[in-house]
Amino acid sequence: MTAVDSNSGRPAESRPRRLLVIHNPVAGQCNRHRYREVLRHLRLLGCQVAVRETGGRGDAERFAREAREADYDAMVVAGGDGTINEAANGLIGSDLPLAVLPLGTANVLANEIGMPKGPAAIARAIAEGPARPVHFGLANGRCFLMMAGIGFDAHVVANVDPRLKRFVGKLAFFAEVFTRMAQFPFRPYRVTVDGRPYEAASAVIANGHFYGGRFTCAPLARLDDPLLQVCLFTGSGRWRVLRYGLWLMLGRLPHLPDVLVVPGVRVTAEGAIGEPVQGDGDVIGAAPLSVHVAGGTMHLIAP
Repeated sequence: MTAVDSNSGRPAESRPRRLLVIHNPVAGQCNRHRYREVLRHLRLLGCQVAVRETGGRGDAERFAREAREADYDAMVVAGGDGTINEAANGLIGSDLPLAVLPLGTANVLANEIGMPKGPAAIARAIAEGPARPVHFGLANGRCFLMMAGIGFDAHVVANVDPRLKRFVGKLAFFAEVFTRMAQFPFRPYRVTVDGRPYEAASAVIANGHFYGGRFTCAPLARLDDPLLQVCLFTGSGRWRVLRYGLWLMLGRLPHLPDVLVVPGVRVTAEGAIGEPVQGDGDVIGAAPLSVHVAGGTMHLIAP
């Protein structure tokens, strides 16, 4: 792998980057034109581009592990946050930079780092943007870059229809919210943050401040800060879920008196054994949940 300049995060020599693109062909089918145009612009910028397409769960992580031993300057994930999460797990312990070509439903990480929308601008950011160190969390041993969650949102993620999500995007999540409201048992969780216990109906552990697109769950959470922000929803019931959703869309969720945002580096959550845990919008494990800030960092190419 090519050496990276410690100040700019760019390859030490001035030649264009050699890129491995891990493409999830299922993600963002309406964004196929963007994908093709970004690759075209990358090649116009002189980048050498190799593409590997995923065919199922686990492929992105395997491709990322294999890329660590190859002669690439950066790895680009063309997909949604779930595909990025998989690839990031394959990069733990490596200094190979990660770049994102957003094609998914929410593209939370792309929004967090300010990735532009136009294909030419995305390509330039990937080809020339600096690779900055970012912190990440580990939830039951699995890496997450933006957030992990247990409770209502994890059940929504676990049960959303992937075919519906493929065709209608975020609307699939809204549909599943109403289905879960009728079926969710609303059991309490015992959440412990740096040794201090809380009782909550749901919890989102944020490493970045955006959630579900460009909504704000934990305003102080930042990728370059080695501190997690734990959003605790202490109210329970269907009407509370509706209220939380409305205030989230209004950008005022943390102002509710029954929402606590607590900083910490170690978090545990105990509830019903086997309940789903979501990380970056995909299921990454099951309860009980143990989260901590990883000791190292990952290099992320940003505009």
